[in-house]
Amino acid sequence: MKTILLEKEVTRQQAKISENELDIVDFYNEATEDYEFWSKDYNMHFGYLNGLKTNPLKRDTMLNEMNVQVLKRLGLTKKKGLLADLGCGMGGTMRYVLEKNPELLAIGVTLSKFQAIEGNRLLQHLKGTILKENYNRTSLASNSFDGALAIESFCHSGHNPKSFKEAYRILKPAGKLVIADAFLKKEPEELCYGSALSYQKLCNHWSLEKLGTIKTVIEQLKEQGFSKVEIEDISFRVAPSVLHVPFAIIGFTIRKLIEPGRLKRESLHNLKGSFYALLSGLHLKSFGYYLITATK
Repeated sequence: MKTILLEKEVTRQQAKISENELDIVDFYNEATEDYEFWSKDYNMHFGYLNGLKTNPLKRDTMLNEMNVQVLKRLGLTKKKGLLADLGCGMGGTMRYVLEKNPELLAIGVTLSKFQAIEGNRLLQHLKGTILKENYNRTSLASNSFDGALAIESFCHSGHNPKSFKEAYRILKPAGKLVIADAFLKKEPEELCYGSALSYQKLCNHWSLEKLGTIKTVIEQLKEQGFSKVEIEDISFRVAPSVLHVPFAIIGFTIRKLIEPGRLKRESLHNLKGSFYALLSGLHLKSFGYYLITATK
């Protein structure tokens, strides 16, 4: 009887976990094609404006520059090593990194079967592979990776300490975790009405559990055991790519209206989420975009 009760409790917990995961899986299985409109390289993130190296009118130059900046902070440029992409999507960052640094090996994880299949197809000529796994509990070996990155992925599980713990586990000593993401600058209950509304709508439409508060996240990384945690507020460097959002929404909507078929529910959520991401970015006292480098 005790065994049966324990099995039922485990089943209930798994069902609770799976409900949130299924929302994310459904969102990305159906909305991934939308990102091809955002980025021909399937970069599922915002960009980084870097002086004369990027063109603010050409979105993909900024999106790929974000990949460059993350890799630079990992310290793996032109070095042999093993890289983990925790929440890799279609593997856009992995492909960029491996094409620029053929000495590297990379493993990515995503909850989406569609992304894993299509991403591996695009990676077939490179030294990388994508696994259909949860980045909070992977099958990756402990103390085996030289670096790990999470570009706008940890937000889907609410910047959960479990994510930091798993990244810490798989990293070698002195290995680095680099997170590029949006965070709250204050606690949710401290947000003004406009910020709170934008935040709620953003989470709902992009299947985000929540956004972590930057101060709390730093404390949690240190508590996990990371010996050094560096943060950079890059909100103004990210802003030019965020300003592409309304034009992308208009362009995507026109394309969908011209093409046969209907605008899918997931696509509508994606478009609305993008709109509220833009609105959130206007509340500079409440939201910020950061690069965090945590060394094991």
